[in-house]
Amino acid sequence: MKPRSARSGGVTETATATMTAPEQSEWARLEALYRSSRDDVFGYVASLLRDPAAAEDVTELAFERAYRRRRTFDRRRGEERAWLFGIARNAALDELRRRRRLAALTVDPEDVAMQSPEDGAEVALRRTAVRAALAELPARDREIVALKFHAGLSNAELAKVLGVSESNAGTLLHRAIEKLRKACNETA
Repeated sequence: MKPRSARSGGVTETATATMTAPEQSEWARLEALYRSSRDDVFGYVASLLRDPAAAEDVTELAFERAYRRRRTFDRRRGEERAWLFGIARNAALDELRRRRRLAALTVDPEDVAMQSPEDGAEVALRRTAVRAALAELPARDREIVALKFHAGLSNAELAKVLGVSESNAGTLLHRAIEKLRKACNETA
């Protein structure tokens, strides 16, 4: 066997170098955030867009943006989950603006949950009433309800996403729920 030349020494060590500890912890943190939040982000975005296919795309875009902006996250300003939902909210609003420029949907996409045979008539009626009541709410109220119940955000996280105080977020949520309750009672 021929001895290695000094010129090519250390090439494999450089090529197989592993990530440094801070990069590994940053990646692990981002992966944990993805695993714990992906379904909630999708549910939130789907409730805003009312289109599961577009919600998948926007969810993917939100996580891509979070990955690209991971170094801008500042723990002193809030939790990563609220930061992520702020990114998802902006991505969903961008999609809604893009749609408005193209054309408005003539009908909502079909609801797969409504087609399940084990649903009783009572559950189907309640879902229909809630869906109709949600459609009548102003966009801001629909968004607050979606952030709270689809995304599962706390009032503090809700406040960070909306850019208001925590007490104001609680008040806005309470008012939105009251409007929703009143609209549900009127349709029932």
